[in-house]
Amino acid sequence: MAVANWRSVIQAKITERGVARWRLAAGFLIIAILISFCALLAKPYWLNWKLQQYVEQAAFDPGRQNLPPEVFLADVADYAARLGLPVSTEQIRVTRSEAGVYIEVRYFVRVDLFLYTVDLHFRPSAGAR
Repeated sequence: MAVANWRSVIQAKITERGVARWRLAAGFLIIAILISFCALLAKPYWLNWKLQQYVEQAAFDPGRQNLPPEVFLADVADYAARLGLPVSTEQIRVTRSEAGVYIEVRYFVRVDLFLYTVDLHFRPSAGAR
């Protein structure tokens, strides 16, 4: 009777370890999926950050404050094109006021995931209103 009881304890431990291995494998799979998801989304956010830095630099540059809005528009559109962002001149708004220049860019980037497509909407802006 003691041997049979001992065997059931060993079988329970083996089953428990099998479940633990399965849970560990599922956990690693979920972490790998999350890392790949973040890697796919990292590039658009990085490029948006670079565009935001450029817009801030252009809006607050004292040497460029007297330039016409069309120059700001062309510069921002050119920089966005060099970054590979889908920004057209219609998506850029430049407003001049007594306080200075305000630049706003609205665009979206479509990211195709494995079974799903995500549209990331960005709105970098800087300047005096």
